Amino acid sequence: MNGQNRANIAPGNKVKIVLKKDQRTGTLTEGIVKDILTKSPTHPHGIKVRLEDGQVGRVKEILRD
Repeated sequence: MNGQNRANIAPGNKVKIVLKKDQRTGTLTEGIVKDILTKSPTHPHGIKVRLEDGQVGRVKEILRD
């Protein structure tokens, strides 16, 4: 599932995000959502989140366990 809709993302979800420094390469970082930073219901580049380890990026993929 892609990460463009805020309604699909909740704290505790396991996601893959792209960090600001990795936007050119598209390298994905996996982690657990701590906070949702984007206020709008959708975003074309992905909803911005903070992971539990403090990293911030845009959600590219929501993982299902």
